[in-house]
Amino acid sequence: MIRVALAGSRGKVGQEMARALATEPDLELVGGVDIGDDLAELLRDSGAQVLVDFTHPSAALDNALLAVQHGAAPVVGTTGIPPDGVDRLEAACNAKGVGGIVAPNFAVGAVVMMWLAEKAAPYFAAAEVIELHHDQKADAPSGTALATARRLAARAKFSYRGADKVTLEHTRGGMEGNVGIHSVRLPGLVADQEVLFGLPGQSLTITHRTTSREAFVPGVLLAIRKVSSGPGFYRALDQLLGLV
Repeated sequence: MIRVALAGSRGKVGQEMARALATEPDLELVGGVDIGDDLAELLRDSGAQVLVDFTHPSAALDNALLAVQHGAAPVVGTTGIPPDGVDRLEAACNAKGVGGIVAPNFAVGAVVMMWLAEKAAPYFAAAEVIELHHDQKADAPSGTALATARRLAARAKFSYRGADKVTLEHTRGGMEGNVGIHSVRLPGLVADQEVLFGLPGQSLTITHRTTSREAFVPGVLLAIRKVSSGPGFYRALDQLLGLV
């Protein structure tokens, strides 16, 4: 049995993960924490081998580093951790000899979407990303959108057309590597993304839709089993799916 602790257990993704862990014969949920709970105590007393974190960008890195101190491999689905924070976590995992992963998205379809977009990128002149999430999401743009833009920019040199006249600030969204990024926040959404490519006279759109937080479960379960099996640090789920 792989002993799993859950940070953010009372959140919407956390509750979905708790239900999923209860049905897996090789996994045991040894406890969950949320704001105000003692994670160190849980890690110490439960002997957790893996910590799954779906919390908040302000807490996720500290939670993951604490897990490593207790010999538990972190599986971090919380986005918004800066790159130098991910570097710190990787160094800590390597020093302790435990596995770990920080992924911008654990939905398999979202990972395949990014992979397909990378393949398409060299054939187009311009690209923009529209990400749509629920209105309680803490960070903007999403980690998936930012990762997508960076991966596209690494594959192609895009043109970016700004507005000649701005009548409302930020209407054109943000820009990363000449890839435009737009964030939508509405109640009723979960997590959607569109990658739009353009050439004169034509366009291509690659879209991923999430209808429930069950979408994240298969990717998280895959990550738990992988990082608990030994050392190795991963920065995306596609590394575990064989897409790189």
